[in-house]
Amino acid sequence: MSHLFIDPNIAKANTISTAIYNSVTLFEAAKEKIFASSWQFIGSNELVKFNGDVQPFTLLEKYLNEPLLLTKDAEGEVHCLSNVCTHRGNIIAYKQCSKATNLRCKYHGRLFELSGKFVSMPEFKEVENFPCDADNLPVLPLFNWGNLLFTCLNKKEDVYVYLSEMMERLHWLPIEEFVYRPELNKSFDIDANWALYCENYLEGFHIPFVHASLNAALSFGDYTTELYAKASLQLGVSKDAANCFDLPASSIDYGTNVAAYYFWVYPNMMFNFYPWGLSVNIVSPVGVNKTKVEFLTFMWKADKYDKGAGSDLDKVEMEDEEIVQNVQKGVVSRFYKHGRYSVTREQGTHHFHRLLAESMNH
Repeated sequence: MSHLFIDPNIAKANTISTAIYNSVTLFEAAKEKIFASSWQFIGSNELVKFNGDVQPFTLLEKYLNEPLLLTKDAEGEVHCLSNVCTHRGNIIAYKQCSKATNLRCKYHGRLFELSGKFVSMPEFKEVENFPCDADNLPVLPLFNWGNLLFTCLNKKEDVYVYLSEMMERLHWLPIEEFVYRPELNKSFDIDANWALYCENYLEGFHIPFVHASLNAALSFGDYTTELYAKASLQLGVSKDAANCFDLPASSIDYGTNVAAYYFWVYPNMMFNFYPWGLSVNIVSPVGVNKTKVEFLTFMWKADKYDKGAGSDLDKVEMEDEEIVQNVQKGVVSRFYKHGRYSVTREQGTHHFHRLLAESMNH
């Protein structure tokens, strides 16, 4: 497997090897090395609003393809579980249901509590050392920020390594008041590697060249990037005070005309906060040069929707798609090996490439 090296000095560094975008071997290896080990956004509390609600879902469908399950038990506690029976591997919950008191496998009747704990199994009296811990459904870590839920398949780091800076920066924002609006969601299929989509997001360098409407709303000279351990922030500052956050004095950004907070969380999540609410972008690998991007909408102040930097998101997306799809065509060229980074404008992309190399080399 290729060893990926990114010089920590951005002024000296070359961009990452094009193998990351083109190699099927690296694409497959990234499942465990990157995605299964990172925290992933899985939706909102509204998926299991009432006691007895059961919501099956697949984490990163067509890539990780991990069948999971959210449940809310009689005490109101939410659990994230494996949706695979510990007897013969059948999927337990086929569809969303409510008022459930337990989970029963339709194959041979194995019964579990909504917490995942094994309850009973027909025709198993003669089985030795049964039941044991392995007969319970695996329980995944579950983190709740406001209404937003996160989990991790193979936890290696605490969730705060990924989310603490975003939570701290927006401590004044009532995330629990944000309402999920699925009718406003959008999904896009892109003919490009997932990493190309992320690195395009991670720099504002292209905004004046690609996004005329967004460039009109933002002050390019005031556009800054802050780097964290497993995340980064691009601060979108408006050219005027219109369509900006009404920041409290407790905010570190108080006195600044902030039109948007663009938070990226490694490896594939974008949390775009606007005065109207939140657009969560989930970048899901499908193939080495195929990606699905979901735009999930959480409304806070509907009267501010589709104004300022948080407007024309579909148009901005189409402009980005055109670019990254053409870059995908370019990175298969025999003549392109790597480029260099703008020290002042591409810190986010350099940071992303360093994280990619670190993950893939382990």
